[in-house]
Amino acid sequence: MRPFWRVLAFFAGAYVLLFGILGFVKSKSDLGLAWTAQDGLPWVLGLKANPAFSLLSIVVGALIVIGALIGRNIDRWINLVCGAVFLLASMLMLLFLRTDANILGFGVSTCVVSAILGLVVFTAGLYGRVGSTRLAAAEELHRHHVPAAAKAEEPVVLEEDVEEAKKD
Repeated sequence: MRPFWRVLAFFAGAYVLLFGILGFVKSKSDLGLAWTAQDGLPWVLGLKANPAFSLLSIVVGALIVIGALIGRNIDRWINLVCGAVFLLASMLMLLFLRTDANILGFGVSTCVVSAILGLVVFTAGLYGRVGSTRLAAAEELHRHHVPAAAKAEEPVVLEEDVEEAKKD
């Protein structure tokens, strides 16, 4: 399941990155909007964009894409953090929708899309942990409730594997 979720995280990050680039170009250079404009925002890939939200999307989208390309355990932490931030931002922006505090120019559709992207990226982070093959074998035996007498050979869990798992 890990490769599937890693690809989904990559596509989610690519969507956010593309939205940010197109939104920034359309809102800043074409329309000359203020950084935190709330009215007259252009529609980009189904969402409204102001320059501040577009720039933030570029940074977060690039971070998710780079994490998905690097892989290993780095993408796990990037996806967990970015997914949680997306979820939190979508909930907070629902509170600020029709107020002056809506500095990112969110609409209801943006909140819904942010929540969906947050769930996808966060779930990819949950599936992103990589361990050693010895630890995977030991966990597989434990999962299938293989009794100690039926095991042909006990898996060897080295001290370095335990330390590596603690780092993650």
